[in-house]
Amino acid sequence: MTKAEIVAKISEKSGMEKVDVQNIIESFMTEVKGSLVNGENVYLRGFGSFIIKERAEKTGRNISKNTTIIIPAHNIPAFKPAKVFVEEVKENVKVGSVKLEA
Repeated sequence: MTKAEIVAKISEKSGMEKVDVQNIIESFMTEVKGSLVNGENVYLRGFGSFIIKERAEKTGRNISKNTTIIIPAHNIPAFKPAKVFVEEVKENVKVGSVKLEA
């Protein structure tokens, strides 16, 4: 599902204009990104958490040059779904029924 499809569904269900829904969704994403950039996690009860994960320094390989490189420690954004959300997906989505898009 794309952002445009989400906007269309919310607009249809709520009766709001697509432009207004688009602005709300864009504002939501901006606030989540801003919070993570400022080092703050975002918790949405019953849905999940947008968190910052720390990756430790590690050794990697540059295969084309056959050399070892050091990948420095860094932070990455991540999403951790709520237990209720995970259970709902487990109960309703059959194994092998997920379509992956390229």
